[in-house]
Amino acid sequence: MQLIQESPDLSAYLATDEVIDHEHAVVRRTAARLAAGATDSYDYARAAYEFVRDTVPHSQDSGDLRVTWRASDVLEQRTGICHAKAHALAALLRAEDIPTALCYQNLGVVHGLVAVRLDGAWHRQDPRGNKPGVDARFSLDGERLAFTPDPVAGERDHPLLYAAPHPAVLRALRSARDRRHLWRTLPTALDGQGRS
Repeated sequence: MQLIQESPDLSAYLATDEVIDHEHAVVRRTAARLAAGATDSYDYARAAYEFVRDTVPHSQDSGDLRVTWRASDVLEQRTGICHAKAHALAALLRAEDIPTALCYQNLGVVHGLVAVRLDGAWHRQDPRGNKPGVDARFSLDGERLAFTPDPVAGERDHPLLYAAPHPAVLRALRSARDRRHLWRTLPTALDGQGRS
């Protein structure tokens, strides 16, 4: 699948905003700690990915009902669904000047992941968190994502790379009272089909 930048300006994928708040102190401290042990941008990107994947539990897996959506909150509270974890990883990568996009899969509901720009190309990464049946890994040599869409079931990858979270996803995260409520309101599509 060919990934398509929503914005032709690569600097859009380095921007900070209310969600990907990489200028926040908790994001800066975490990035500095990870960067101190890295030898280059690839090593840092892998370390940031593994940090989010492995030390921020997916709230569904852990049973945590809290809903986080801002990167700094995800890192501070150490919980979030796929979208929140993608926001946290994007913030950590952008904090070290690595262009990072948000991207999505339709798996019955919209699933969030990131694409990182390294070696002159975009590479999708899924920091969702591993569990039995899910073995996502950081890779520039072919995707090692948590899930592969099943076209027969109507699932698909979205090729667009967003500089900011999709409004339908962000609206659901911000308005959710808890994770159970969020499961009922997450969009099922981004293109006008399904609940969004």
